[in-house]
Amino acid sequence: MTYAPEWLALREPADAHARATDLLDPLRAALPARSPLVIRDLGCGTGSQCRWLSPRLDGPQHWILHDYDPRLLALAAADLTSADRTVETRLGDLTELRGADLAGADLVTASALLDLFTVEEVNGFAAAIVEAGVPALLTLSIAGRIVLDPADGLDAAFESAFNDHQRRTTNGRALLGPDAPAATTEAFEALGYRVHTRPSTWLLGPELPELSDEWLHGWVGAAVEQEPELAAAAPGYLRRRIAEGFRAEVHHVDQLALPGAD
Repeated sequence: MTYAPEWLALREPADAHARATDLLDPLRAALPARSPLVIRDLGCGTGSQCRWLSPRLDGPQHWILHDYDPRLLALAAADLTSADRTVETRLGDLTELRGADLAGADLVTASALLDLFTVEEVNGFAAAIVEAGVPALLTLSIAGRIVLDPADGLDAAFESAFNDHQRRTTNGRALLGPDAPAATTEAFEALGYRVHTRPSTWLLGPELPELSDEWLHGWVGAAVEQEPELAAAAPGYLRRRIAEGFRAEVHHVDQLALPGAD
């Protein structure tokens, strides 16, 4: 799946506000005293994870940005180089990473990525990170829960259909969608890592009108694609929601996977 840079820019403030800052202390404690730190950002998009995380880590850093979209890689590379941060890029399929591909890394990070994987791909992803022996900070995986205010009788139907859409099978791949956090924990713990999971919830509403409107239409559109019988109700549902000035909690989770069991 390819994302438009405009959508990534629109969601970046909500992403930054949602990320679980209480995972940063255990992350810092797990990093080596090395300069520069080498950080592999998988599915980097335009670099929002780097923009958020880099100033929260100490000292010089070298970021290796991975994505399968050359346009996004070019945008990220052009924006992220600074006096104390160097950047290089890698173009390729993230589902095929192996431990050797992560050699030399001190940290692996990814954002809004794992729900696009299959269970087999998450298992391979975890195996590559464990083979490399590095911590992994994995943020903003969808959790499958939406809380809307005011409530509407159709909320549950659209939520269920959207979650099924995220779990759809495409090109022979059964996507994990909201099952990704549990699958990620299981994969890492089976290989001897420990996983800390924290909520990272988008808070949408009138303060973020453009993102809120874009999210709502995308959420309803995906639900209708999955369950076409919702198409007749969708226009009225959207009109009510927009007229009401809705608020939404869009639940995600952040996970920190660390070497060694508790």
